Amino acid sequence: MANNFLFNTTLAYRSIRTNKLRTGITVGIIALGIMALIGILTAIEGLKASIYSSFSGMGANTFQITNEILKKRRGGGGINITSVDQRSISYRDAVDFKKRFSFPATVGISMSGTSVATVRYASEKTNPNIHVMGVDDRYLTISSTTLAAGRNFSVTEIDNGGYVCLLGNGIAKKLFKGKIGNAINALVSVGYVKYRVIGVAESKGSSMISNLDNNVFVPLQNARAVYGGDKSFVISVRVDNVALIDIAAEEAEGTFRIIRRVPLNAESNFGVNKNDNLAAMVMENVTYVTGAALFIGLITLLGAAIGLMNIMLVSVAERTREIGVSKALGARSSSIRRQFLTESVMISLAGGLIGVITGILIGNIVSVLLKSGFIVPWMWISIGIASCTFVGLFSGLYPAARAARLDPIQALRYE
Repeated sequence: MANNFLFNTTLAYRSIRTNKLRTGITVGIIALGIMALIGILTAIEGLKASIYSSFSGMGANTFQITNEILKKRRGGGGINITSVDQRSISYRDAVDFKKRFSFPATVGISMSGTSVATVRYASEKTNPNIHVMGVDDRYLTISSTTLAAGRNFSVTEIDNGGYVCLLGNGIAKKLFKGKIGNAINALVSVGYVKYRVIGVAESKGSSMISNLDNNVFVPLQNARAVYGGDKSFVISVRVDNVALIDIAAEEAEGTFRIIRRVPLNAESNFGVNKNDNLAAMVMENVTYVTGAALFIGLITLLGAAIGLMNIMLVSVAERTREIGVSKALGARSSSIRRQFLTESVMISLAGGLIGVITGILIGNIVSVLLKSGFIVPWMWISIGIASCTFVGLFSGLYPAARAARLDPIQALRYE
């Protein structure tokens, strides 16, 4: 059996080498289809990793209470996420919730100061895309943020609104030329306000949604004074036991409804957003892209199958005398059939392997840009290789059967 397989493979390889141009075109068509399929799906996997990283950066056991209610709206292009702004969450409401919420969890309050600040130190300055956040002393714990240098805010600095700040890793590297240790106790200008740096956050990287290293954190009371206390605040909750996240979210919603005096049968005028739910909502849009990728790949593979079948039929016609000689020397019809099937599968797999390699490389360009790591989609690779094998068998079946049915006498007379 092994000898027969080796013999058929050798004959198939010889035939492929004899018709390089024709075989190369077919291999190219198959490779293009698999490359499109694997490339798009690899890029989507990188996109998914980036999305989950963005929404789950604060951990799977956290959720936020905001004045935005996220809703799924079906449009022409699938599902879109729209945010409905409700009445702002006041500082008093946030503090009241922090006092009343008795669930075993850590509660923090934050607010967005501005997202267009420029940070300066000496002659160095950042681009005007820095996000300034006012946070309390629990923010680092809730957001799973660790410090590369320095310390967290003290209770006194939080309560008194001290002019101190924590820098994102990217900002510190930019201003202090990679030496983040030099940032501690340095005076920097955030907009037109001077702050003393007391800490630098570990790098969290960037994603398609935001660059987490481009944040500046200041004490909550300071942000209220500098950027105005009439903005909407965000309440973040980190549950000790991740299995209780749904129960905690329901209790939090009930508690905050009481604080906001929402009538019994009325909808909540605020949103309770869990990180994994947000990611899942966004991922629903990605499924449409996945479906489109599969459609493109299947259409291309169908065209490749037709082209491969045509090549194999031409090959049978060109090698009619060869088939006749083989049969005259005692070759069985099954051997002729296997020979042509082997050739067809080899051409298809060659295109598949080239397509898989180039698809992974092209797809990972997106992953590199989103800094989500190098991705090898083993499941889709297996499906792609299996598809190529099927295409090879399907395309070669009829030509192989036709070759096996040739009458040796007629074949020997063929010119």
